[in-house]
Amino acid sequence: MNIERYRVKEGEKVDLSQYATACDIDVDKRKVKKEWMPRVMEELNGWQEKLYADNHYGIIIVLQAMDAAGKDGTVKHVFAQLNPAGVHVTSFKQPSAEEKDHDYMWRINKALPGRGEIGIFNRSHYEDVVVTHIHNLIKSDGMPEKLIGKDIWERRYRQIRDWERYLAENGFPMVKIFLHVSKDEQKKRLIDRIVTKQKNWKFSMSDINERKYWNRYQKIYGEVLSATSTKYAPWYIVPADDKWYTRYVVAQIVLEKLKAIKPDFPKLAPDVEKQLAQFRMLLKEVNLDELKNIKDIIDKKQGGSHDGNTK
Repeated sequence: MNIERYRVKEGEKVDLSQYATACDIDVDKRKVKKEWMPRVMEELNGWQEKLYADNHYGIIIVLQAMDAAGKDGTVKHVFAQLNPAGVHVTSFKQPSAEEKDHDYMWRINKALPGRGEIGIFNRSHYEDVVVTHIHNLIKSDGMPEKLIGKDIWERRYRQIRDWERYLAENGFPMVKIFLHVSKDEQKKRLIDRIVTKQKNWKFSMSDINERKYWNRYQKIYGEVLSATSTKYAPWYIVPADDKWYTRYVVAQIVLEKLKAIKPDFPKLAPDVEKQLAQFRMLLKEVNLDELKNIKDIIDKKQGGSHDGNTK
């Protein structure tokens, strides 16, 4: 798959109405789900193991979207299948009182992954240039009034670009994914949360309220994607109406990033390699069937002694 079709080129102006919200290639859904996706996930697991063992790079995956676009489902169906020892998911909600007492990047920095790890941001620092912008929350965040000028958003875009470059130059590249859902599909999913008992827990009145700002969100998101997609931290606008396709594309994007990094298993020290070679030679001289028989006899004796102790 050519994932470049979804990548926002640096400096490109984004009008979200011109981007697909549903699967936009001729592909068989069943084949993707039953054959291609399992194959990609197997390959992804292999590269993640190398990333963890190599312990030089850490990857940050940002998921942004309108409500009900499928962020949680993407985390569950793509990233939950990876080794949990090397994956950390952080969901950013409304900032707490403590978080508001710091700069807007403070809580984000606390959640960054370590080397060898993949950090998943379910929402991110981009909330502070989208939601904060739309609802004019900048003053309530504690910012000194004299620092809030007309260029506040352009300054934040610059700060974010600089911060993401800093991370990339220190071995923590970032991939940013915008799950692009249509207004009609969002409506269906919100209704489903209301009428389906098993999904009632997902419903929030804020989702309905935020929907009133749909056009404003589309405009601001377009501006943000245009201003902050760079070669070192690109944005991908992924169709989100078809969940099976969304998850496949996201998995492909992450796989390509891992391949670009080229992590590998670390080379063993010469003395350890020599010891392993000696052990391999010893194993060739050992009769494995005899070892198994001895082990079975020992296990039976130990089992018998345990039975006696319980009487």
